[in-house]
Amino acid sequence: MNTDKLKTFLDLTQSRRSVRDFRSDVVPAEVIGQLLEAARWAPSGYNLQPVHFVVVTDSDQKAALRRACMDQRQVSEASAVVVFVGDREVATRHFERVLVMDLEVGAVNETYEGLLRKYVPLAFSTGPMGLGWLWKATLAPLMGCFTSIPSMPAVHRRYWLAKQVGLSAMNFMLAAQAAALATCPMEGFDTRRVGRVLGLPRGMEAMLVVPVGYAAKTDLVKTRLPLGSLMHEERWSDG
Repeated sequence: MNTDKLKTFLDLTQSRRSVRDFRSDVVPAEVIGQLLEAARWAPSGYNLQPVHFVVVTDSDQKAALRRACMDQRQVSEASAVVVFVGDREVATRHFERVLVMDLEVGAVNETYEGLLRKYVPLAFSTGPMGLGWLWKATLAPLMGCFTSIPSMPAVHRRYWLAKQVGLSAMNFMLAAQAAALATCPMEGFDTRRVGRVLGLPRGMEAMLVVPVGYAAKTDLVKTRLPLGSLMHEERWSDG
């Protein structure tokens, strides 16, 4: 085990702060691209890769986005704002494409391909007429009385997308921290209005807004509960 690299990573995670005051300095576009490259390589359920990134740097566009984000100042002050967008129809749009790519490089074999072709349509399909989720929402809990049943993205689509976006956004923010940049993950925004500002097509939903830039203040502090109060061994314990 490389303890030096682990310590460096722990220092990185413990030094990251959510910053709301940014300097006016511009982050180069190529640096934003590198941060998004880190985000792109985050884990992805079934490798479907449902996360898209809308990068906003224009001052007028940031002003419009700020209005949809409860007038929070960091949206207009940061050099750039990255909106993490989840694709609700990703199983239709990406499944065949990523499966072909994975087969070509040997990331999956024919046996696993068969399992994916069976499970992914079952898990994600809401047909016919968009009512397919209904029987999954009712039948799955009943089947769960007799066997283990995974959550169905067809029923809990936003929950599934939130997990994918969270993984990607954390990669992005840690990469930003490594580059001496600051970020602020935001949930305080009107999803529909953000979608209108960005011109998101049907099936795409703004899930997280992350301003990125140079921090105006570097002496920010934060606290965390002790690990012992959060960690449970083998099964849940109340302490």
